[in-house]
Amino acid sequence: MSLTSSWHASGPVLAGGSQEAAVQLIELGAIILALGLLGAVAVRFSVSAIPLYLVAGLAFGDGGLLPLGASENFVAIGAEVGVILLLFTLGLEYTAGELVGTLRTSAVPGLVDLVVNAAPGVVAALLLGWGPVAAVALGGITYVTSSGITAKVMGDLGWLGNREAPAVLSILVFEDLTMAAYLPILTAVLAGAGLAAGATTLAIAAATITVILLVALRHGHWVERFIASPTDEVLLLKVLGFTLLVAGVAQQLQVSAAVGAFLVGIALSGPLAHTARELLSPLRDLFAAVFFVFFGLNTDPSALPPVLGVAALLAVVGVASKFATGWYAARRAGVSATGRARAGAALVPRGEFNIVIAGLAVSAGINPKLGPLAAAYVLILAIAGPLLARAAEPLTRVLRDGRDRRAARRAAPEPQTDDAPHGDSDHGDSTAFAPSSDLTSP
Repeated sequence: MSLTSSWHASGPVLAGGSQEAAVQLIELGAIILALGLLGAVAVRFSVSAIPLYLVAGLAFGDGGLLPLGASENFVAIGAEVGVILLLFTLGLEYTAGELVGTLRTSAVPGLVDLVVNAAPGVVAALLLGWGPVAAVALGGITYVTSSGITAKVMGDLGWLGNREAPAVLSILVFEDLTMAAYLPILTAVLAGAGLAAGATTLAIAAATITVILLVALRHGHWVERFIASPTDEVLLLKVLGFTLLVAGVAQQLQVSAAVGAFLVGIALSGPLAHTARELLSPLRDLFAAVFFVFFGLNTDPSALPPVLGVAALLAVVGVASKFATGWYAARRAGVSATGRARAGAALVPRGEFNIVIAGLAVSAGINPKLGPLAAAYVLILAIAGPLLARAAEPLTRVLRDGRDRRAARRAAPEPQTDDAPHGDSDHGDSTAFAPSSDLTSP
């Protein structure tokens, strides 16, 4: 009786709930289908899909064409998972030993990259009167390259085997490690923590990162043994669950969840990392797309025009500064001018980390213009980056050919001139045209 009465009592609730669930399913289905169509467009024109995902979020968010509300909570959680999986799969690309080696070999180019590319954001925020906290956030937004877009562009163009590829990848790794230290600092600053609290937060974050790196370096085989599974299904569940668990613990310890996931990826290596990457790539692509849409959903399109000029100016400076960074790093590696141009162009795109930083700042209630500015900035450079990469080699070839032609003209001998007076110029060379004895003799 109690079970029956409970069933009847819950009937109206289930009915109402099913109606709400139906709306959520419709919205989620429409979002995912739209993302698939936009991804197909991006593949067709060989461009990054990130700008299209951001535009989709702008279209269906507050102030957009068709605001979505029923599935907002699910999209928010999906966005968090997207960031975690993005950084986890990025960590799978490196081993702890490679990271340590990269820190030793790329310290100088990495520091140049940090100073040259963070400075425009810091200066812009201060000139706009947004204050030091916004300056810290905007400096991070203008600093970091999109590893995902850069890796895809280099893969699509067949650059991964080129001589400049290690220089580019070392810059990306240095940036990722910088983010591991930067994000806890930013979190403490955004929370308004005082000097003591901020130092404590940073110390906890540094200790957490150090412990995870030590485990990865010295005891990574323990982690791999724990994760290893007889079937793909079990491996997928264990990897995903372990990554989310560590990310959550890192978040509790005032370390970014994304950084925690990145370090978990570093702890895995060899065939296990390769298998985990293959299994998680579809989930990463899905939830990463949801993340970009979620950022767009929380950005009012009407807020973009007022900051578009500043975003465009920062984008122009960002192209020049990243190009200079890549050129310098490749030059130190002894790469030719064409390779230096490819390295500079490859570092131009901005994407996932930039939006993560902006999302943290927006959630903390920093200047409301910061979110739209970051969205416009990422839109411009996520589109311009791949286009510039495709134009790098032809443009370098044109410039080189023009330089060679100018050098050839300078090296060519000067045409001989007649030193004779102007009045005798019609007679030319007297010896050449003098009558010979052959002409006068019989």
